Amino acid sequence: MGDLSRGLENVPVLCEDGTEPPEFQYTSEHVVGPGAELDPTEVTFPGCSCRTLPCLEGTCQCLCYGNNYESMCLRSNTSGTSSRPVFECNIMCSCNELCSNRLVQHGLQTHLQVFRTAKKGWGVRPLEPVPKGRFVCEYAGEVVGFHEALRRIKLQQPWDSNYLIAVREHLHSGKVMETFIDPASIGNVGRFLNHSCWPNLLMVPVRIDSMVPKLALFATRDIPAGEELCYDYSGRFQNVSGSLSDQKKPDQDRGPGKPCHCGVETCSGFLPYDADLYCTMCEEASSQNVV
Repeated sequence: MGDLSRGLENVPVLCEDGTEPPEFQYTSEHVVGPGAELDPTEVTFPGCSCRTLPCLEGTCQCLCYGNNYESMCLRSNTSGTSSRPVFECNIMCSCNELCSNRLVQHGLQTHLQVFRTAKKGWGVRPLEPVPKGRFVCEYAGEVVGFHEALRRIKLQQPWDSNYLIAVREHLHSGKVMETFIDPASIGNVGRFLNHSCWPNLLMVPVRIDSMVPKLALFATRDIPAGEELCYDYSGRFQNVSGSLSDQKKPDQDRGPGKPCHCGVETCSGFLPYDADLYCTMCEEASSQNVV
């Protein structure tokens, strides 16, 4: 099969010979969907005034939380995690496209292949080695509101794949910013990535032109060509304290309880799920005397 992205990516996204993935509309970046409070294509951030390269920490407004990248790779903090906010220079900045604080916005650079796995349906693997810290791809799709996300979850059957992801970021003000991305019908190669309780990818919200984050996936270690690419659906891996072995198993009355087939020794046995969405569903059903 030819390029799955139909020319929308810098490099073609290939499909394993003899297989054909399900129909969906390919997009290389987020698109606005029902209920979204913010349009991901709207430019809302002011740019930096840097006129010499590179943009430097301490003088560049976009690097107020420190340098994001080093040698084209994600720079971790002293604890080895990547929990700090990441802002790239944007279209309003005075620096040019060669600025070292422009990485995710340049799009896909790694040759990827979609393939059929033994137990997990579709998967993604690189056709070339990926160094630790290198940007691999985005998880792009429709940006939807909470109630639309809830509606779509309700429509899912137990055997359906759940592509919808909820990202919750805790702000200094104490508020929690929620972003719901659904690439089920409109998405990119990231929709085919599987979960692992010990993954080789880390999802990092990266902001460029607006507060709607790009969900960028970076390599957590050197990844050889051909190894399946996976990330932690729960977002716990290298982002918050606590180990995956401490994760509670799903309550059958609250979540789907889908088995995890990642195969690692620390596997929790079940795929992570968004408890807030399922609790809301149960509460609404209970109020209607459905449960």
